[in-house]
Order: sequence, then C-alpha cells, then structure tokens
Amino acid sequence: MATVLRGVRVFDGDGFGEPTDLVIIGGRIADAAQAGVGAEVAAEGGFLIPGLIDAHIHLAGPQTQELLAASGVTTALDMSSPPPLVAAMRGRTGVTDIRSGMLALTSPTSAHAQRMSAVPGAAETHVPGAAEATDAVARRLAQGADYLKIVVDLPGFDQETVDALVAVAHDHGLRTVAHASRSDAVDMAERAGVDVLTHVPLDRPIGAEQAARLASDGRVVVPTLTMMRGIVDRLAASGAPGPSYEPARESVRALHAAGVPIVAGTDANETPAAPASPTHGTSLHEELALLVEAGLSPVEALRATTSTAADHFGLDDRGRIAPGLRADLVLLDADPTIDIAATRGIRGVWIAGKLVVGVA
Repeated sequence: MATVLRGVRVFDGDGFGEPTDLVIIGGRIADAAQAGVGAEVAAEGGFLIPGLIDAHIHLAGPQTQELLAASGVTTALDMSSPPPLVAAMRGRTGVTDIRSGMLALTSPTSAHAQRMSAVPGAAETHVPGAAEATDAVARRLAQGADYLKIVVDLPGFDQETVDALVAVAHDHGLRTVAHASRSDAVDMAERAGVDVLTHVPLDRPIGAEQAARLASDGRVVVPTLTMMRGIVDRLAASGAPGPSYEPARESVRALHAAGVPIVAGTDANETPAAPASPTHGTSLHEELALLVEAGLSPVEALRATTSTAADHFGLDDRGRIAPGLRADLVLLDADPTIDIAATRGIRGVWIAGKLVVGVA
C-alpha cells in the first residue's frame, strides 16, 4: 500500500520546488502516478530532505540507533566498533541503517592503542608492520567490513605500513579511511593514497597547496568539526594547555575552496577514553552549522550529509529524493537552505518508508 505525502516541498539538491505529492511504496520512493489507494500524510508547508548520513560515529548499543533516528540520521557510518556489536545492530528495521569498518587498525605503539586498550578485542586491531598488512585486511574482509579504517596519527605506523594497508585494501576493492588529526598524519595519509581523511589537524591548518593536491587526487575529507571543537573545549575547561580550534576551521575553508568533497561526520561516541564525546544524532546538526561557519553554503552543507556522503561511500540507493531510491526522508518545518539550523525542526522521519518519528 502506498503512503502519500501531500503538498510537500522537495529538496532536489539545489533547493526546494513548489508543493507536490511524494509517494512511497515498498520502502522506496515511487512515481506519483503509482499512488493508487493508500495512507495520506498532511505535509503541507513542510520541507522534505533526504535522510541524513553521519559519516563518522561509534556504536554504543541499540540506543545509538534510536538517538540517531530521532535526529533524522537515517544512515550512520561506524568507524570503529567490535564486530559482535556491529552484527547485533545491522539489519534492524525501523532504526538507523549501519555500515562499519569494524575495529580500526592501529600500531601497537600508538597513543590510540594505549587509550583504547580496554575496548573488547582491542589487541586484534594491532598491526606491527607492513608484513602483517595482508592478514589484517583479510580479517576485516572476513568480518564483513564495508571499508577499512586506519589510525595514522603519530607516534604510530611508519609510512611503509600505511602504504601496505592501503594497497592491500585497494586490491580487494575496499575504500580506506584514515584517522588523521595532526598535520604529519595528513601528510602520511596523502602519500599512502588513502581515499578518505577523517578529522582535520589541530596543530596547523591544511594549506592551499596541499588542499589543491588532495582535490586533484580525488581525496575526500570528513572534518568532524564537532569533535575537534569538543577536544579544544574539554582541554580548555580542564585548565590544561591545548590547541586552538582555528586550524580545524581554516583547514575546512582551504579544502572547500580547493574543491575537495566535504562529508559531514561527528565522531559521536559514548567511549570513556575518547578525548571528547559528541552526542549521537544532535551533534550532526551542530556539525552542519560548523561547516557553514567554515565556508560551506547551507545547500553545500545539506549535500555533505546527503548526496555527497552517499556518493563517496558507495550508498547508491540513498542520499537523494528520486523514484526508485530508498525512502529515507526527513520532513522539516522550515527551509534549511536559508538557515541551516532549520534541520533541527523535524516534523517527521521515515526510514525505508517506515515512519519512525513525528507525523502520523
């Protein structure tokens, strides 16, 4: 049976058109001519956008998916969680869809390895050197990883090991994602040919020349500005000396000006050892505001959490509103292309065509 959203303004990637009817059949967006008999939703005056994608989270349990869905996040990309937890949360209906790289690979000598030593299965993430790259990638493939996450921050891996991990992953058709929150880690990830850099440096900004190279090489960046600001704020509150947030914002400004695709992600987590813990769901709306503050237009910020995210993570069935695509949808009260804060005013959320939040 069809569901028909009456009188809604639909985001087409550039803006909103005149009020129209949108039809959902079998969990997908259908052509209006297929409406037939079905349930009607009064959506007059509403602004319909694709379901939001948070391209960097960490799972904490089933509550993670409920929190994300309540904020309109219909797809989330987990960047390091134990495989049993991922398996338990994949495939659940009526909640946020999860993709995962399983536990991130790291050097046993890294600060990240020490900080995360209490996480179940943490020792299995350690890759001592380039000779172990093939086995490490094979483990992730066997676990069903959707991409490979590599912690590049120094002290940690040498260049040879990062090169080997990227090469083996690419041989198996896996995208590679590098945790790189320092400028030397960005340099190492760039030399290795990593596909996606997540975080931006807090020690010094990415400059115009490097941004141009990253753009030319087809790199993608998930800045996680919410996390970077959270780290700075937490250190400042403790009275400890720490970095400024400015390099992170200026990095995004340079990357955007150079044409590097920017994808929205938050690093939302509930991990006690994490340097900061953005909240699942609500932090994505903070991220969009920070991206706009760093130079993206509201339309570009919307793409960063919808079509751009989908394009660069192989999510071909979502991220846009068009017939045949998955009916992951968010109905807003106001136009977010005028004020990005309007993404917080959620009237309804559909995941694979099922209403999970708001209007009946």
